[in-house]
Formats: sequence, C-alpha cells, structure tokens
Amino acid sequence: MRVYGVVGWKNAGKTGLMERLVSEITGRGFTVSTVKHAHHTFDVDHPGKDSHRHRVAGAREVLLASGARFALMHELRGAEEPPLDAHLARLSPVDLVLIEGYKRDGHPKVEAHRAETGNALIAPDDPTVRAVASDVALEVGRPIFDLNDTAAIADFILRDVGLIATPAAAATTAPPPLRNDCFALPPGVHWTPVNEALDLLRARLHAVTEAEPCPAADAGGRILAEDVTAIRANPPLPNTAVDGYGFAGGRGEGLHEMPLVPGRAAAGDRPGAVPAGQAIRVLTGAALPEGVDTVILQEDVTAEKGVLRFHGPVKQGANTRKAGEDVQAGDVILAAGTRIGPAELALLAAAGVAEVSLRKRLKVGVISTGDELVEMGAAARDGQIYDADRPMLLQLATDFGHEAVDLGRVADDRAALRARLDAAAGQVDVILTSGGASAGDEDHVSALLSEAGAMQLWRIAVKPGRPLALGMWQGVPVFGLPGNPVAAMVCSLIFARPAMALLAGGGWQEPQGFDVPAAFDKRKKAGRREYLRARMRDGRAEVFASEGSGRISGLSWAEGLVELDEAARDIAPGDLVRFIPYGSFTS
Repeated sequence: MRVYGVVGWKNAGKTGLMERLVSEITGRGFTVSTVKHAHHTFDVDHPGKDSHRHRVAGAREVLLASGARFALMHELRGAEEPPLDAHLARLSPVDLVLIEGYKRDGHPKVEAHRAETGNALIAPDDPTVRAVASDVALEVGRPIFDLNDTAAIADFILRDVGLIATPAAAATTAPPPLRNDCFALPPGVHWTPVNEALDLLRARLHAVTEAEPCPAADAGGRILAEDVTAIRANPPLPNTAVDGYGFAGGRGEGLHEMPLVPGRAAAGDRPGAVPAGQAIRVLTGAALPEGVDTVILQEDVTAEKGVLRFHGPVKQGANTRKAGEDVQAGDVILAAGTRIGPAELALLAAAGVAEVSLRKRLKVGVISTGDELVEMGAAARDGQIYDADRPMLLQLATDFGHEAVDLGRVADDRAALRARLDAAAGQVDVILTSGGASAGDEDHVSALLSEAGAMQLWRIAVKPGRPLALGMWQGVPVFGLPGNPVAAMVCSLIFARPAMALLAGGGWQEPQGFDVPAAFDKRKKAGRREYLRARMRDGRAEVFASEGSGRISGLSWAEGLVELDEAARDIAPGDLVRFIPYGSFTS
C-alpha cells in the first residue's frame, strides 16, 4: 500500500495540510485513507456514551455501526502499542494512505513548518523527509513548497509514490541531425512509384524539433513531445446524469415512499451525506452525496410535504456516472505526436493537466526562383508572371500547423541562391523551393544541391509533378518542388506534407480518402499515378474541365483530388474512384 507522511512540530500546520491534501487528492479521483498518531491521553469516546459504558464494563473491542459509517475501538489495556504497519494492515485497500505523525518511522514524509513556532527543522537530520512545506523561504537541500500551495505538494507526493508520471525534462539538446544521404535512391532506380517514394521518406526522416514545457491552455495547434497522463479522474466523483432524486440501493416492484432530506445537491456543491432510507433532490452533474448511489428521474416521482413517492422497479446505480468511468487518474490520455485541437484541449482540462511538453513549431522556409517572377500586386511587363507559388506554399505550411517563414524570391542567379540558402539554413528547419528542380541550364536549385553532394533528383511516376529535387543544405532538408503551381501544390500535399509532419514530431500522416461514384469518363494510361482536381456534387466526384497543369483556377475550383493508381483504366460515370478532400491534408 502506498503511504506518505506529514510531520512537523506542534502548531506547524500538519493537520491543516493533511485536510487540504485529502480534499485535493480525492478531488483528482484517487481514494485516500488517513492515520493519525494521537497523544496517549486522547480519547475518541466520552463518559456517558453507550460505547464508553461498554468499554468501562470490560469489552475488548467496541464496534460502533450506523447506516453512514462504523468505527472500531480496540482496548490495549496495558499492552504495547502496535507498530504503524499493524495499523496499516487493518485498512481497506486505497490508492494512498496519508499519515499524520509517526515521524520516527521509515515511510517517506513531507514536513510542515511555520517559522513563528521557533522550532528547528526535522528535515536536515531525517532523510525520510523528502520535501518541506513552509511559510518562509528555506535552504535545506530538499524541494521547498509554499505551505499553502496544496496542489503543488499533492503533485510532488503523487509523483513520489508513482500515482502520476513525472514530467519529462525539457529537451536541452537538439535531436540527432538527418543523414546527408537520407534522400539517396537505391542503385539503378530511375523512375520511382509514388508508394515507394513515400516509404523512403517515412523510413529516413525523423523529428528535428526540440521539446519545451508549455501551459496546457496554450497548447492548441502544437504537437506533444511526450505522452500525457491524467492528473485527475473524469468524472472526479460519482455524479448524477439527470435531474431527479437520489437514494441508496435499488427498489423492486410496487409503490415506494421515503422522506426527503432538506436541501439539494447541485453541480459544484461539496458532497454531503444522506441517512439510510432517505432521499435528496439532485441536479444533473451533482456529485453524489455519501449514502446515495441511485437516482430516479424527476418525471417518475411525486414529491409532496417532504415525502418522495414512486413506483419500482429501479435498478441500483440507475442514472449515475461512476468516478473515473471516462478517464482514471494516471491513465495515458494523449500520446506523443498528437496535435492538440479543441477536443484534446477539453480532455487536458478535464483531466487536470496544467503543463505539457510540446515540440517547437517546425519552421518552414519558402523560396521561389526565376527571372520571370514578379511580386503579387506589382506591375508585370510582357514575359513576366506573378509569383503564385510562394504565397500558396506559405499558406500550405501554415495550414499544416507549422511556422511559415518567407525567404523571398531569388532571380536565376546561382550565387544569389547560394547566399539565400546559406542564410536560410540558420533560420529554418526545412526549405521548400519552387522552380529550378529539373536539370536545365537555369535549374539552379538542383545544380547547387548537386554541388553540395547531397542532392537526389527523384523522377516520381506521378502526374502532375515528376521532377522533385530532394537534398540537404548545411544539415537542413530541401524540397525542390516543380515551378508549375498545380504540380507544386500536388507534390506538397502528397510528399512534402507527410515528410514535414515527421520532421515536426507528429508522425507519418496518411490523408483520408473516400470511394465515391465518378461523374466523369476518362481513359487512363498505365505507368503513373494521377491526381485530378475534383469536387463533390450530388454525391459524385466531378473533375476540372482541363488536366493542364497551367490552369491554376482549377485548384480553387476543386475541393480535393481524385487519385488514380498506376494501372491503366477506363473510367465511366458511376465507377468508384478515390476522392481525397483538401481538408484531409490539413486535419
């Protein structure tokens, strides 16, 4: 059985701390019993009581029993006082026993200390005192807590006995770097099927972001670096699922009557007690008072002049929720790699979690290349086009949950591009470039990566796309995307997105697709996997009128992509095709 002591000299605040700890720890869904070492002149009984008369008459043990509790008094009558272990053996199993006193025993303890008492600390001479709860600052080589910071003291005790996990230390060193040859293709491979390309990325990449502690309330959109365990059970106490009346035990067929106790139990009220055979008004969400384990709907009763009447049968436990039926304290509620959304924030709050270890956001730098590009909104002369890729890729990085870093536009100048990549390597975790990824005279991205000895030109059997330059620049992975916006977006969704999720610490992510009837016909050749811009109308997938990758308007027209695998296929309206909504890539 887990035990923990509270010790201290007289008037140091032991009993007050014990009381607060019991309330705090049971409020988190744990079961707690207490042991109090009393002075030898102390007595729980008083002359004139029936029990006292039994004891004086010579009874060895007196058991007081009622519908609410029982108490056993054992007379030593001069025998040696039993040790603490003997008393602990009498207790029913619980999660934790808190012990007040017994400062000479060997169980772990926290010392309560008030400076105004003038007493010396116990801790310096007693290694079983693991921490001190004090009303003044101290230096004793042990953890020091504010005497009134009950939650922090409870956290320390629960961690020390293993009821909750000890938070992992924040990362102080960077994760291991990626190998410089992590994008190398097997010898002899020239055309890479989509699935093989994805498998290579999955096998060779890992998280590159560091961990940092963060308040749970600020964790939205971030990725967990460590598993999270529940600090408190949900619900923390048994409660009622309906408005009605609560009492103990089920009832059989027929009419039942019982007196109503005054008052009611509502959500947020501290649980009281209801005598056996009586009932109390309860409201949805209220913690069940002691002596209540069953609730009957208010629509099924009459309550007049302090008497409750209803017809059975009523099953014991009806219309109640058990403590911890959703989550038990100490359960792993969220795994490392989970991205925190609204549902996860609700769970963290309900489980009493105040702080979590999070991955720092992946910094995604975006560079566009080409003499022909001009900035969005600027004047364009003949022969120039607007830079559509960079704003698109920056927004995609943001939608994926990363920190997008605009590295600007670079002309077709190898020295300028080298300088931009050099500067970017110290700012970001991954670089996306658009244009310059093939093997032409002005394809400077692939040329520079080749010079660095860490470039692979992946000719992936995909349409639109194909040339995807992958490499490392000063330890930073670079994805050289096609310059065509349609191909750049498709390659980002299919290849860069899951790769960046791994780099960010979120694990590999497969987009969710759905088999739906086609609203189009198409004769597809064998060899490449194709992605068609598509949208759903009347339960069918219709595709954009042109497959030309220069038709940027099709990206906005579409609501997702239709994926056609590498096999040859004749598609007719009504045939099933796989539709991947855009939302599946960003959820």
